[in-house]
Amino acid sequence: MDVVSSLTSALPAEAVITDPDSMDAYRWDRANDPDAGVPAAVVRVRTTEEVQTVVRIAAEAKVPIVPRGAGSGLSGGSSAIAGGIVLSLDKMREISIDPVTRMATVQPGAFNAEVKAAAAEHGLWYPPDPSSFEFCSIGGNIATNAGGLCCVKYGVTTDYVLGMTVVLADGRAVKLGGPRLKDVAGLPLTKLFVGSEGTLGVITEVTLRLIPAQLPPTTVVAMFPKLADATNAVLEIAKAMRPSMLEFMDKPSINAVEDELKMGLDREAEGMLVIQSDEPGEHCTVQAKIIEEICNSNSASECYLTADPDEGEAFVTARRIAIPAVEKKGALLLEDVGVPLPKLGDLVLGIEKIAADRQVTIAVIAHAGDGNTHPLLVLDPKDEEQQKRAQIAYGEVMDLATGLGGTITGEHGVGRLKAPWLAPYLGEDVMELNHRIKQALDPDNIFNPGSVYTGLV
Repeated sequence: MDVVSSLTSALPAEAVITDPDSMDAYRWDRANDPDAGVPAAVVRVRTTEEVQTVVRIAAEAKVPIVPRGAGSGLSGGSSAIAGGIVLSLDKMREISIDPVTRMATVQPGAFNAEVKAAAAEHGLWYPPDPSSFEFCSIGGNIATNAGGLCCVKYGVTTDYVLGMTVVLADGRAVKLGGPRLKDVAGLPLTKLFVGSEGTLGVITEVTLRLIPAQLPPTTVVAMFPKLADATNAVLEIAKAMRPSMLEFMDKPSINAVEDELKMGLDREAEGMLVIQSDEPGEHCTVQAKIIEEICNSNSASECYLTADPDEGEAFVTARRIAIPAVEKKGALLLEDVGVPLPKLGDLVLGIEKIAADRQVTIAVIAHAGDGNTHPLLVLDPKDEEQQKRAQIAYGEVMDLATGLGGTITGEHGVGRLKAPWLAPYLGEDVMELNHRIKQALDPDNIFNPGSVYTGLV
């Protein structure tokens, strides 16, 4: 019996999709990997037991499995493999909140926004805050250890994952961690799977830590005529305090967003900062005033402070929609490089030089408070020469970041797009440790082969 026949005989009829047109929606994530293959089947599971069934069938036949959440990833991490199985977790959406322990039990297909909404019903908050929070899944967030706009103060996904159920390559389901704030028994295997990008197992349930609801923030928006002034302001703000948000947009990003929202952003500004403080009571106002003073002392051409939640949210929305706004200017090559905060200015100015040298548009947005930038290379798919220059620039940006002591990815993951740069970044010894862990947990390399690790058989 072939794999598809085994799947259809073992699972509910509606779970297995084999029609090529219907499978098309499951072949790519938002990176639009041109090398995505046509799978043998897409399987939409609802339970841990169904995941185990799929994994056992695939393992016996040595057919690759690509776990998939909402398909919102930006690194090609859920690109389909020709002849493989796309294991879609989008129907696993259950959420349970325990307000006493401030914890949530969540299936991986639930959206980040759905977890936030469920927590808010109990006066609680789930802080990890990707720009795509309205349509990205918790499973995908865990797979890449996603961060977001609030992580400068509140941390990233791994800081909120207390436990999980994982289906291993032999079909066993294991429980790691759990609803306990303190637990040091054995190796911290829960953390091993956070950020593993679907290469070690399939996460089918997670226990998340929640915190009391965020206090209403005050927002400061500043425009700068020079990039260096904007990045210097970031460093001074970070030295003085820990704001709840510290975001950056450059001139191409500002103009793309202004084209969409028409909110009166200064199109001539080279840099824009969106900063928030959510300190309690009068401390919030005091902190916002200090931020305003720092921006003005760094030659901000405009600085606006508001405690109005709707006005503040309008500027946060402007930052959130930057990627889709830039995407309307052409096809994108998306980067996710990060550097130690003192090197942020060198990175941003270096990217500006690469864009000029290679004659490509690179729009830069950033979670500036933690040094994580998202350079967006804009290209015309019909211009082959431009695409060649863009590919060179893509590598040069990663080389620039690593040369400044940074990383090739801060939160989007390695996926398939950045896999060629992983070994040079990690070095031979650390790469060998990664391979040993991968081979110990997935000896036949059935989980997401070709993503993150290249050359494994």
